[in-house]
Amino acid sequence: MEARAKKRYIGSSPRKMRLVIDLIRGKSVEEAIKILHFHTKHASNEAEKVLRSAVSNLMNKNEEKAPDVADVFVKTAFVDQGPTIKRMLPAPQGRAYRMRKRSNHVTIVVATKSE
Repeated sequence: MEARAKKRYIGSSPRKMRLVIDLIRGKSVEEAIKILHFHTKHASNEAEKVLRSAVSNLMNKNEEKAPDVADVFVKTAFVDQGPTIKRMLPAPQGRAYRMRKRSNHVTIVVATKSE
C-alpha cells in the first residue's frame, strides 16, 4: 500500500530543495523525519511537513489495518520546478536587472515494506 503528498508553490528554488530531498529518498520514515528535523537548511522544514502528510495519508487510507510506522519507507521523492516570478531591480547607469523568484513543487510517496 502506498500514499502520496504534494506541496506546491514553495518559495525556494528547486535546486535548494533537491539537496534536501536527496537525503531521504529510500530511507525509512522514522530515519527520514529525524534527518529533516535536525537539518540546518530552510527547505528541510517544508520537506518534513510534506513527509508527515504522506505518512498521515497512508494511515488514513485504511483505518482498520493501519500499518506500523516502522514498516513505512520513502518510496519516491522528487522536486519539480514551479512558476518563476520575474521582477526588475534597479542597476547602475539607468539599467535594470531581472530578478527571478523561483518556486518548486515537492511530491513524496511512502509505501509499506510488505509490497
